[in-house]
Amino acid sequence: MTDPEYSDRPQPLVAHLTELRSRLLRGLAVVTLLFLALFYFAQDIYRFVSEPLRRFLPEGTSMIATEVASPFFAPFKLTLVVAIFIAMPYLLYQLWSFVAPGLYQREKRLAVPLLVSSILLFYLGVAFAYYAVFPLIFGFFSSVIPEGVAYTPDISRFLDVVLKLFFAFGLAFEIPIATVLLIAAGVTTPQALASRRPYVIVGCFVIGMLLTPPDVLSQTLLALPMWLLFEAGLLAGRLLLRDRRRADASS
Repeated sequence: MTDPEYSDRPQPLVAHLTELRSRLLRGLAVVTLLFLALFYFAQDIYRFVSEPLRRFLPEGTSMIATEVASPFFAPFKLTLVVAIFIAMPYLLYQLWSFVAPGLYQREKRLAVPLLVSSILLFYLGVAFAYYAVFPLIFGFFSSVIPEGVAYTPDISRFLDVVLKLFFAFGLAFEIPIATVLLIAAGVTTPQALASRRPYVIVGCFVIGMLLTPPDVLSQTLLALPMWLLFEAGLLAGRLLLRDRRRADASS
């Protein structure tokens, strides 16, 4: 992934700032165009995202809007976030194009697969939240409604919870990338990380507690994948070091 606009010659600070501004404006332009294209379908997008909750609502009930502008701003906010999610590959490419000239050739060869993997893992985390976590969480909440209580979730509050979970799971699925980067940069070793596994497991549950709604189910559903993804990153880090040793030995 190269950009003809770049050369390997050092650039002054002003040139770097100008280039950063250009990259940010390009990313903003793409997000804006995607948002304008999707806004017509804002209600449909909100209906799709809220479906895992609506299917568990008691018969004869529905979601409500407790604020005057909520029916407009909730789909508006969701559509903007969806536009950012869709534009994520382009946004990350702009970031890569900005930092790539300062990387060595070996770092560039490692960065490209990590960039692609990070995009796929983020999308996988969002999909996991929607298709696996949401039905369990909302089904559980709907099954413990006290007798005599009308369960009518507010659309704005629901959206806040959903977006929080989307970002939490999307970022949590980046753990293998972070683990590989730490090992590749020499900050730590697979053996050192493996020796701290009990602390990592406890940390996963603490993070799950902080990033999810205050219930044990959603915290566990985030903590367990985080732990498994840490193990996957640990394995990838070991394989990376093995390949690097073989390359050094043959050179």
